[in-house]
Amino acid sequence: MQLLEDRIRRDGVVRDGNVLKVDSFLNHQMDVAFFQELAKEFYRLFRDSGVNKILTIEASGIGVACMTAQQFGCPLVFAKKNRTKNIAGDVWTSKVESFTHGRIYDIIVSKDFLGPQDRVLLIDDFLANGAALMGLIELVRQSGASLVGAGICIEKAFQPGGDLIRGMGVRVESLARIRSMSPDGGIQFC
Repeated sequence: MQLLEDRIRRDGVVRDGNVLKVDSFLNHQMDVAFFQELAKEFYRLFRDSGVNKILTIEASGIGVACMTAQQFGCPLVFAKKNRTKNIAGDVWTSKVESFTHGRIYDIIVSKDFLGPQDRVLLIDDFLANGAALMGLIELVRQSGASLVGAGICIEKAFQPGGDLIRGMGVRVESLARIRSMSPDGGIQFC
């Protein structure tokens, strides 16, 4: 998606360690009008898939996922990284290793909000090694829901996540795919 690539070129900052900072518009400060455009594209790509539930992981994907759920006219569920007192009853659970935080999380979704009647679209801000998506896919499988695919804002195509998830037969639609990036060499898109 040219709009997203242009925004990454303009406002993205590449740091050592394959880190792309897009926090000025995507995952810290949120450009909501821009999110609407991303959500419209996810809707265009998946509108014929019967989506009735959007699923993301806490926290950076929630903004885009909200706008996408609005496009589909369906609920958004986000997998929490910590069990809280307000989550009563049974939960689906999976483990996710966070690239950004360098730790392993138990992610959870209440069984009240995800089940066999659901046709789920996963939405996330980044796809790198695939750990977050693998955890979300596991939750969908546990629940008996149908996974229609994954919508990703930015895929680091030079890391293994995209190939791994696609190799599992999951439809992955990434709005921007980065072939390479470096602090001194900039960003090259696929």
